[in-house]
Amino acid sequence: MRRRAYLVGINDYAPAGPGGPDLNGCLADVKDMAETLGALGFAHDAVRISTDRQATRESILKSLAWLVADAGKGDSLVFYYSGHGSQIVDVEGDEAADHKDEILCPHDIDFRRKIYIRDDDLKTVIKTLAAGANLEVILDCCYSGTGTRDPGKGDDAAVRKARIRYLAPPPDLALPVGSKPGLPIKRLFKKSPAAKDAVLVKGLSHTLWAACRDDQTSEETEIEGRIRGVFSYHFCKELRRTKGALKRKELDRTVSGALRRGGFSQVPQLEASEPELFEKPFV
Repeated sequence: MRRRAYLVGINDYAPAGPGGPDLNGCLADVKDMAETLGALGFAHDAVRISTDRQATRESILKSLAWLVADAGKGDSLVFYYSGHGSQIVDVEGDEAADHKDEILCPHDIDFRRKIYIRDDDLKTVIKTLAAGANLEVILDCCYSGTGTRDPGKGDDAAVRKARIRYLAPPPDLALPVGSKPGLPIKRLFKKSPAAKDAVLVKGLSHTLWAACRDDQTSEETEIEGRIRGVFSYHFCKELRRTKGALKRKELDRTVSGALRRGGFSQVPQLEASEPELFEKPFV
């Protein structure tokens, strides 16, 4: 069995340096994830990382192709993204629920020039995945409104004002013709109802770990003296604490419970086929 991972973390958005829609906790998230995967047996040279200005649309798509290339049955693959998320109008007509495409925002994000990574782009990569290969997709970003809040004090660390990982597109790209402003409800790879428990998606060819449900936002805030994504922090913490021994459904419940006790409103969402829910991640 081969193990391979591709991790993306973007604090610095174009233009490089101060002045863009920058975040603060994504590099810490990538470091945490890389160290967690190392503790779970991923070799150092099997983990590729793109951060800040390295994480362009072109480089991310090339590295995603590298991630799934030559994968075989039993291989364990990980794609992790920490950064801004957004939504744009669907122009292909394949998003009947809300007429929007979810997107990941690379360093060189440009809505007008279509420099972003749509959910359709990720689907195209996933379709090339060999049968029997295990792909974990972990996204710490959001697809809805923006703002800050003071969630209070968590159980594990001091919590300061949180920032939402959402980058708003231009108004004409955000709303389809005839629609009204509001909070869209839609999942990334497969449409499924929001739930407090893991979502069973029959025939799903990968596992999706989302930092929040489809009607929520993903936050970063100060934890243990550093700005971090609250989902990524607890996700990695539980994996290290249990040495990856929890089944996916158990890990989802444990991380959700940690965020709830910490006073955060976002609820992590796991989507997988039934067999995957009861297996351990990264094996």
